[in-house]
Amino acid sequence: MGSRIMTMKRQAAELGRIRTGYSRPHSDPNKRPVPVKSMTFVLSSHSRDYVAAAAELYGGTVEQWTPQNQSVTQFRVITEASELRAILPQGDPLSQSYEMWSGGGCARRCDGETEQLARRPCLCLAQYGDDWHLRSAREVCKPTSRINVMLPDLPDLGVWRLESKSYYAADAMAGGIDTVLAATEGRSMMPVRMWIEQRTRVAGGQTKNFPVVMVVPSLPKLRHALNGPISTAAALDPSSLDRPAIAAAPAERPDYLAEARACRTADEVRQVWRRANEAGAVDPKGGDELSQQLMQIARDVEAGVDPRTGVVEDDGQDGDELDADGAVEAEIVEDTEPPTAWPAVAQPGGGAS
Repeated sequence: MGSRIMTMKRQAAELGRIRTGYSRPHSDPNKRPVPVKSMTFVLSSHSRDYVAAAAELYGGTVEQWTPQNQSVTQFRVITEASELRAILPQGDPLSQSYEMWSGGGCARRCDGETEQLARRPCLCLAQYGDDWHLRSAREVCKPTSRINVMLPDLPDLGVWRLESKSYYAADAMAGGIDTVLAATEGRSMMPVRMWIEQRTRVAGGQTKNFPVVMVVPSLPKLRHALNGPISTAAALDPSSLDRPAIAAAPAERPDYLAEARACRTADEVRQVWRRANEAGAVDPKGGDELSQQLMQIARDVEAGVDPRTGVVEDDGQDGDELDADGAVEAEIVEDTEPPTAWPAVAQPGGGAS
């Protein structure tokens, strides 16, 4: 196996973005486009093929689109889907930070305590106090949440990145992802449902409406989500977790009679009976039909009768003497041996097929 740079992140290819809003042109062409909150998901990508596949699956029309402050044209579709079925990859797919962007790129990136780029205490907290997040986005950093998911019904292996700048959505999204990670420890993929939920918050006498992207495990039962890592097959088809296991076909029972008729000595026939007894195929006391047939075969072998044909073999030597009922005197054996109460048989050769 090849070597890796240990300090470098190993990220899957990003195929596109998942958004919860879009922009429309301002009535005044000299002003910036107007942001619009979407009731359905918006998918964008540099690849028209990916967006076209999304439009076919989720509805909507493919259009060319240039993001604000960028010059490279992309493609997007405002879908008709308010819910997406996705798969969370292994590891922690969520990244969150407070960020402030300018024309020169990201100017601040903070975890709420330390501004990471300059390695200083949180600037917004120091300037505006504990309620700094209630101030205008023009003054303070925006909470930014990014989550990578796979859309299994779209082409190619890679992730789609969902980005949200909602303060309240960030908390809800983190709670859903942490539930998944608590169950899987990040060691397996997890199927999830994602939908846009409109919420309302009243504070300071003002009502604020905002969308929240909900991300919850998509499994038949809660126990499946909390039962540890799942297989890739289950991530692709969660319903398989609720299907009853297919019982293994019962093993075919050996043909003990055929084995016994091929034996050359009565002791070999007894060995066949012992195997049948270990397999539970006979009554240990010998009261079943199979035991009686095996006893007869053993008796025939001792009497010089071919158990396959019933023909008496003449070897020039006297065989065991038969009693008045035509039966051979039985041996006395331990409990693990075949039964000693051999059934009476009228004629030699009764064990032949």
